Amino acid sequence: MKDKKILNGQEIIVNVRNLKIGGNNPKIFIGGPCSVESEKQIMTTAKHLKEIGVDILRGGVFKPRTSPYAFQGLEEEGLKMLRKAGDEFDLPIITELMDEKNLDLMLEYTDIIQIGSRNMYNYPLLKTLGGVDKPVLLKRGMSATIKEWVLAAEYLAAHGNKNIILCERGVRGFDNYTRNMLDLAAVPIMKRETGLPIIVDPSHGTGVKWLIPPMTKSSLAAGADGIMVEVHPNPCEALSDGDQSLTFEEYENLYKECGK
Repeated sequence: MKDKKILNGQEIIVNVRNLKIGGNNPKIFIGGPCSVESEKQIMTTAKHLKEIGVDILRGGVFKPRTSPYAFQGLEEEGLKMLRKAGDEFDLPIITELMDEKNLDLMLEYTDIIQIGSRNMYNYPLLKTLGGVDKPVLLKRGMSATIKEWVLAAEYLAAHGNKNIILCERGVRGFDNYTRNMLDLAAVPIMKRETGLPIIVDPSHGTGVKWLIPPMTKSSLAAGADGIMVEVHPNPCEALSDGDQSLTFEEYENLYKECGK
């Protein structure tokens, strides 16, 4: 790539509390529901995942949904629930920021701010997050090229924030067997191009529950620094992404199969 870059391939380690993400540090496991639905749901999830060994608790509270009639998240109320669960079980939390107007809430409550696939191209938002002292997880846009993804990370770095964790979550392909086409070649490419740690989201990357374990193992074999998986107490009753969410038992089996 010929563009002038701040992220030039030199290895960067991102610190989140006592976790070091990237380099030769242990792989991290991020887990939790697609959406925070109730205090009971997120507290139950946090308790079980902590017992199994998850490193970071995830949960959506501001939900970007294709349909305006789909569940949009519990917003600030859900954010407070997620923080309570994280504090109760000593877990860092991550959730998605959609709008700059909610940034102050995110800075108060979260440990990692996620920029979702739809907002990878939201350059004003990326510029703003470049000025905060908080790690940012940058998901690949659903149709983004490698170069576009690299330059989105550059927006953050150019405005002062190099505490970036990349997340490969699949891109749109021509086949509809899976929800997206998980691009595992992007893992070593992005590490080479940027030096940033990168995790993989096989839940969104496939949208197929039985594919999550083999794609998790493949991601780690490709050099990913961690995995983000959707986990729900009862996927059949989930308000979003139930079809691609693991049960606690399924997550525990996956965790063990990965040698954790």
